[in-house]
Amino acid sequence: MKNTETLKQEAIALLKNLIETPSFSGEEDQTAALIEKWFVANEIPFERENNNVWAYNKYFDKDKPTLLLNSHHDTVRPNQAYTNNPFKAIVQDGKLYGLGSNDAGGCLVSLLATFVHFYASENLPYNIVVVASAEEESSGKKGLNSVLKSLPELECAIVGEPTLMQLAIAEKGLLVLDVKVKGTPSHAAHQNDDNAIYKTIPVMEWFKNYRYEKISEQLGPVKMTVTQINAGKQHNVVPSECDLVVDIRVNDCYTNQEILQTVQENIEAEVTPRSMNLSASSIPATHGLVRAGIALGRTTYGSPTLSDQSVLSCKSLKMGPGDTLRSHSADEFIYLNEIEEGIQLYIKILGDFLKQ
Repeated sequence: MKNTETLKQEAIALLKNLIETPSFSGEEDQTAALIEKWFVANEIPFERENNNVWAYNKYFDKDKPTLLLNSHHDTVRPNQAYTNNPFKAIVQDGKLYGLGSNDAGGCLVSLLATFVHFYASENLPYNIVVVASAEEESSGKKGLNSVLKSLPELECAIVGEPTLMQLAIAEKGLLVLDVKVKGTPSHAAHQNDDNAIYKTIPVMEWFKNYRYEKISEQLGPVKMTVTQINAGKQHNVVPSECDLVVDIRVNDCYTNQEILQTVQENIEAEVTPRSMNLSASSIPATHGLVRAGIALGRTTYGSPTLSDQSVLSCKSLKMGPGDTLRSHSADEFIYLNEIEEGIQLYIKILGDFLKQ
């Protein structure tokens, strides 16, 4: 077994290579190849489907429950405010700069190092599978959701996202709705009591004012926001329809189907969900993974941001080095000591959990 210091240095070296290899969501083939080389270097058999790469612990036993370690290696595109080269791994003042360093490269390499630490351990009460997933940033069809069918049933999971190594024990789901309000087209000079734009006003007011009764202890209330509106082509024509896009952040008290049904029952419009599978996630505060983290001084909270947790049906904990406030920012960075601490804490939390 490699010592922890060696794992830390190898993890940081891998992250530098990942930063310098563009991996926009859906275009991660080259970073997937780097992760394959990591497994080869550590003499660990792996599997790959599209740009998802995964591996099992050496003494996998189909009769034992399985724990998933997951983070993603795709990135968003760099914004125009960058002053550094986003594809250059720059170390300065204890920070490692580069696109994807914080979201979620630091988490990914820390989890890979943790997996290597436990890989050859015998008589573990759980199997461990690590998945370096693709298309997380775009919620794409060829991401983690596409490989779940190839994995054994999962009992629980740690999803690596930047949380300052605190314990996100709940995560809001996402439901995006396309809403179409129909009316009667006409010339603007004529009387028309079926104007689609005017009919949209009470629909928008409903989204603004409606409150779902159940409020989550960790995630708070469901939040609905109209984010786009489109209607009309020219000044003298009343359009036949007005289109809205509504962003709904769903707490763990409701399913996406329940939210959709409530919307459909309360507004006069055609409602089409873009996806129903980005669900809210949670894990009990009494779960062994959470208790192991709390015992090490970690705090619990509910996360408003979406991750690959949304496609998992098992109990899942979101936790990782880095700060979510740096994600998608210009000159993205992660502190080197955050990665080093992340590996130590992952190993300690998993080790304590596996002893329970």
